[in-house]
Parts: sequence; structure tokens; C-alpha cells
Amino acid sequence: QAQLVESGGGLVQTGGSLRLSCAASGRALSSYYMVGWFRQAPRQEREFVAQITWRSGWTSYAGSVQGRFTISRDNAKNTVNLQMNSLKPEDTAVYSCAAQTLFGGQYDIWGQGTQVTVSS
Repeated sequence: QAQLVESGGGLVQTGGSLRLSCAASGRALSSYYMVGWFRQAPRQEREFVAQITWRSGWTSYAGSVQGRFTISRDNAKNTVNLQMNSLKPEDTAVYSCAAQTLFGGQYDIWGQGTQVTVSS
């Protein structure tokens, strides 16, 4: 059974950086059409952060992270990474990666998430 696993979360001060990584087991991440990152803060709805298509590398970002976060894919390691710079306290959340099997479909496989905490 395919699974996604996130890593790289932690505690960082305002203005700091973290790099999250999403890896797959049971099925190569490169076999999916799109991989995305989402986050959910306490008592808030889950929100979209960024996404990337594996084949072309096309990316899109939420306005709140544009210019600070960068999503990328590592073909050699078969992972998708989220480089987060200039972190703010409002970036504190559980970050999850998800994969979309087909073009135009839903995100149909999700990881468990990794905690990111930004202290002020």
C-alpha cells in the first residue's frame, strides 16, 4: 500500500528556515501527476501551501507563502521538498504532503504530517 512520509519539521525562530521532505513507499512519487503541501494550524481549516507537477515541474503557491517558500522535486531521491525561508509565527502548523494520481483529479493520498513551530 502506497504511503507518504514527511520529515524535516521542528522548532525555529522567526526569520529562520526549515526544509521539509516528502517521500513515498509502495509506489514511486514520480508516478504521480502532482504533489502538494498543505498545512493545518490549531482550530483552523487545512489550507493549500504549494504544489508541483512531477513531469514538467510546474509550480503554484498560496499567496501567503509566495516568495518565501520554494517547492521542488528531487529526481534522484524521488522526493518533493519544501524550502521555507523567512518563517513567521503564523506559519506554525502541521504540514502534510499529498499526491494526486491523475491530471484533474483529487489529492488521493496523504501523509501523516510534520509539525512546524515558529517562535516569536
